[in-house]
Amino acid sequence: MKTNKVLFMTQAAMIAAIYVVLCLVFEPISYGAIQTRVAEALTVLPLFTPAAIPGLFIGCLIANMLGGGIMLDVIAGSLTTLVAAYLTWILRSKSKYLASVPPVVLNALVIPWVLKYGYGEPLPIPFLMGTVGIGEILTASIMGTVLLCVLDRYKNVIFRQGSYTA
Repeated sequence: MKTNKVLFMTQAAMIAAIYVVLCLVFEPISYGAIQTRVAEALTVLPLFTPAAIPGLFIGCLIANMLGGGIMLDVIAGSLTTLVAAYLTWILRSKSKYLASVPPVVLNALVIPWVLKYGYGEPLPIPFLMGTVGIGEILTASIMGTVLLCVLDRYKNVIFRQGSYTA
């Protein structure tokens, strides 16, 4: 039982750290009205472990703070990631190829409003929905599906299976 909690926390921490590092390494394209956040490829990880839910949330929270985000962005962006990760976890039994739907849809619906009203972005909301949506499709859907296929082959080695009490 204690081993499962330690494993859960370790996986969540590692996922959060990788998310932050990917955002900072690719900083020029990770932030702004037109962004392609490479770290969003990790949004498929709730298919493999529930630890990805808090891991992605905390990673997004830290990345948004370190990226100079305003409080609205830090909170709304991170909560969007949390809800998307939870929905991906819920959808895991339906089809692994639905994993990117929650992050794409939720980010395309929420983040444009943050950009418009939090940062004063002059571009219209529908345009921002398109840019955020395209960025999410490139990262969460395309890159995420590639990551999903690779991890799926090695999931028993990378993600130790067991029952979690999260």
